[in-house]
Amino acid sequence: MDKRTPVAVLISGSGTNMAALLYASRSADCPYEIVLVASNNPDAGGLVLAAAEGVATFALPHKGMVRADHDAAMDAAIRASGAQFVALAGYMRILTPEFVAGWEGRMLNIHPSLLPKYTGLHTHARALEAGDSHGGCTVHLVTAELDDGPILGQTPVAILPCDDADSLAARVLIAEHQLYSRCLAALVAQGSSPEHLIAQVRARALALPETDEVTSHGMPCFGIIKGKKFAYVSNDHHGDGKVALLVKISGADEQGQLIENDAARYYRPAYFGDGWIGIRLDLGDTDWDAVSDWLARSWRSVAPKKLTGLMDAAEAF
Repeated sequence: MDKRTPVAVLISGSGTNMAALLYASRSADCPYEIVLVASNNPDAGGLVLAAAEGVATFALPHKGMVRADHDAAMDAAIRASGAQFVALAGYMRILTPEFVAGWEGRMLNIHPSLLPKYTGLHTHARALEAGDSHGGCTVHLVTAELDDGPILGQTPVAILPCDDADSLAARVLIAEHQLYSRCLAALVAQGSSPEHLIAQVRARALALPETDEVTSHGMPCFGIIKGKKFAYVSNDHHGDGKVALLVKISGADEQGQLIENDAARYYRPAYFGDGWIGIRLDLGDTDWDAVSDWLARSWRSVAPKKLTGLMDAAEAF
């Protein structure tokens, strides 16, 4: 695989799930690589393993630190590593909403129960006490609410008559090691899939008033019905290897400033002139709220006044 998506893993202990992710990443067809293992516990055993395997590590004790300050330091280390996704693997810290928001859609966690059952701690004992036939594990996206993000995958594990919490935990851990790497790989691959990226743009563009989609120059193209076009999605157009959103801007000065500020993300799209900008969607860290803003701005630049007036009135409420 030519390019793997960089991932940071946060741990607090032995890091067995981190190790499972790391060794899965050594497969030739794995779409991610572990570029950093970070911890709030400098004595975490997983840090020793990661270092031995040639992975960069970072440790910062949380004791005596304001939670927001500790999260900010961890976030800075993650971003400095170049990671585009974050995997929580036994990271025993409740994260601030600001930290979570900064990695929305790109941070995942594994939890030892079949969510929504048994959020929090002591999941195996609670499953046994309830008389459940199965325990298990869940991989989910991280949101501000504990153990409540969208589910990416689950593995049920049968509860045996002789089980106690420890024996059930041991089997669930085997399932965790299998499930986590598959879910991380699928999430990473989805994030760079042209089909997924185009679908994300389509949903946002068609939510704008009186908008339709056609194919123009081999690209999905969005415009006012029976009117002007305001956005295209370029997918390896003319063999440039990019998946990008093309939207209208004010002119050459704005185009030049955007490219100067972030040449990796913004570019001058061939054959479109100075009134358009190309915005890469395939870098792994797309801000979809910003994409929505770009689409709305571009839509406004071509929409008739009766439509923009209706939009302004709706936004006023």
